[in-house]
Amino acid sequence: MEELGLELTRLRKASGLTLRRVEAAIGVSNAYLSQLETGKIKTPSPNTLFKLSQLFGGSYEDLMAKAGYPVPQSQSRQVPETVSRLAARVGEVSSSEADALADYLKFLRQQRAE
Repeated sequence: MEELGLELTRLRKASGLTLRRVEAAIGVSNAYLSQLETGKIKTPSPNTLFKLSQLFGGSYEDLMAKAGYPVPQSQSRQVPETVSRLAARVGEVSSSEADALADYLKFLRQQRAE
């Protein structure tokens, strides 16, 4: 679980927060948080991990996985935003339309490269 501790430390520092500020924000003692970061506490509750992910703007699923909890593949992989925007603009496409779109995109990229 050292990986979890390192990630929590990285996220906290990137957020510019001290252990005491995290304590005040989520209601978990700074001593407990320190033990999480050093790996002395191996199995934090999912609730604590959720609060930390919300505060730090990190991925709850990533923290759960680093803590050793099972995380379904479908939740750990998110669709990139550009794909979501494209799908919203185009709507449902058939398999042959998807192939044609992919071919056209390859053509456009090739034209830009030349």
